[in-house]
Amino acid sequence: MSGVPSELPYAALLVWAAGLVVLAGVVAMTDAAIGAVSAARARTLAQEQAWGAAALQVVAADKPRYLNLLLLLRLACELTATVLVALVAVGAFGLGWTAALVTAATMTVVSFVLVGVGPRTVGRQHAYPIGRVTAPAVRWLGRALGPLASLLILIGNAVTPGRGFRDGPFVAPNSNGAEPDMTVELRELVDLAEQRGVVEHGEREMIHSVVRLGDTVAREVMVPRTEMVWIEAHKTLRQALALALRSGFSRVPVIGASVDDVLGVVYLKDVARYATGRDSALADTMRVDQVMREAVFVPESKPVDDLLSEMQAARVHLAIVVDEYGGTAGLVTIEDILEEIVGEITDEYDVEIPPIQRLENGAVRVSGRLPIEDLGELFEVELPAEEVDTVAGLLAQALGRVPIPGATATVGGLRLVAEGTTGRRNRIETVLVRRAEDDRLEQEPGGAREEERQAADARGEG
Repeated sequence: MSGVPSELPYAALLVWAAGLVVLAGVVAMTDAAIGAVSAARARTLAQEQAWGAAALQVVAADKPRYLNLLLLLRLACELTATVLVALVAVGAFGLGWTAALVTAATMTVVSFVLVGVGPRTVGRQHAYPIGRVTAPAVRWLGRALGPLASLLILIGNAVTPGRGFRDGPFVAPNSNGAEPDMTVELRELVDLAEQRGVVEHGEREMIHSVVRLGDTVAREVMVPRTEMVWIEAHKTLRQALALALRSGFSRVPVIGASVDDVLGVVYLKDVARYATGRDSALADTMRVDQVMREAVFVPESKPVDDLLSEMQAARVHLAIVVDEYGGTAGLVTIEDILEEIVGEITDEYDVEIPPIQRLENGAVRVSGRLPIEDLGELFEVELPAEEVDTVAGLLAQALGRVPIPGATATVGGLRLVAEGTTGRRNRIETVLVRRAEDDRLEQEPGGAREEERQAADARGEG
């Protein structure tokens, strides 16, 4: 410890370290803002002669170059601040493990919170204002230090096995060679077109839905197995015709021993050909499996856009969705996929139940099949959606059992109350949702006060 100078200006070192941390946070905020900026929107702002938009347009047009530079600057600031804090720690605790651990713990927390989470969140939330303010300085730094960042990338590629990336690995192309933000770019272009009156609001929503198809999988749009209409293979064509007319479906899966044993699909047109023709008497004796067609099976993780293309190419309108264990998870039709683009399509056989119904007392009645993400957006809360997809599934997960009408649980600050059931499996049709703090103020069916009253009645106290 004798080699450690005792006359170092520790207060000044801490001030410099704090200043470098702040500078690193500003650089991280700028990095996040520029990464979220659309070149199309920046070009529009430049045409409108907004302050700083011209520089932002230049930076957005060559993101890899400037993002590499910002990463270099942020690392330089953080590492320099770490060295200064280490000097202060050595002066306070001596040269040893204590100083090392204090430095590592302090700078890890500071870097993660004050450089990582906070500034980057602000940068993404206010991308364009921050981008316009910082773009002139970033552009100037690109001219001054850009060659240094490029040189370091070349050195890194030289010492890295395999073929490196010319623009660095921090903004890497995807498998199609397009930049990861091309989807954001397209959405920005559509939003600008709507603002200028080129496309209508409904057309904008439709285009956004088409873009989102690549991120949607068959599991999210399928009809679950509990709601499937199917027929056993040994049933007659007359029975199949009656089922088709009663349900309104023109294509019905044919099963063997169980619903996990799908043998094929019977078409109403094929059944009607026998039931109404010269040999109509055969409809009372012929089995369904004699006229069924081959079924198409797809995994539940299949991207919807690929599935739509394959169904069009194969000229099929219905596919059976299987889970990871090979069992039947549900079925998906071309209509289900089209509804993701154009919205709900109903016909004479559909019983229309609104997925979201606002009530006068502040509660909301939602469909049990409503996606958890939609419920979270409705109440602006974060809900767990790792293992289940629907509100009914969330309620069942919170209860640890199959919910029955009146079953209540609180999840993420929301009070969920199961309502009526439908189907053979008593599936929950709707769920009453309200904020937990509001539920304590008013009595709701299945709520806390109602549960207390029912418990008292059960004890004979009422």
